[in-house]
Amino acid sequence: MVAMVRSRSRLLVLLATLASALSAFAADPPAPEPAKAKYEFDTFQLILLVRAPTWKKLPDAEAEALQAKHIAHLTKMGEAGKAVACGPFGDQKDITFRGACIYRVASVEEARALAEQDPTVKAGQLRIEAVTWYVGQGLMAFPRAPPPGR
Repeated sequence: MVAMVRSRSRLLVLLATLASALSAFAADPPAPEPAKAKYEFDTFQLILLVRAPTWKKLPDAEAEALQAKHIAHLTKMGEAGKAVACGPFGDQKDITFRGACIYRVASVEEARALAEQDPTVKAGQLRIEAVTWYVGQGLMAFPRAPPPGR
């Protein structure tokens, strides 16, 4: 009988301790939700240069002359501070993807209009895909390109 009383006493003490702990937990206000992170972005326009459906194999001299005009156009865009980086692709599975340019202008429409002035686009050898590209603020820097608006 004494053992039974001790077991009940221990059980009552355990239950009282548990009840006290639970009531203390329930009395605490819930922790505030963490503040949602605010993401800041830099905006660029990404121009993909893609082989056009009207592409055709050109005679070497004509292809070289068109390529020189293409490079001159990209150089002009860079010197004007419109295109901050351009270059061809390599090792791609889809050879119709020829290259890309990152523009930093006011809108994707402006970037598209500038890219459409490329002689290879005008000649029907390439076409463009233009999208706005949001990049975490400060993650990309182009030291040779002037900041936007200059």
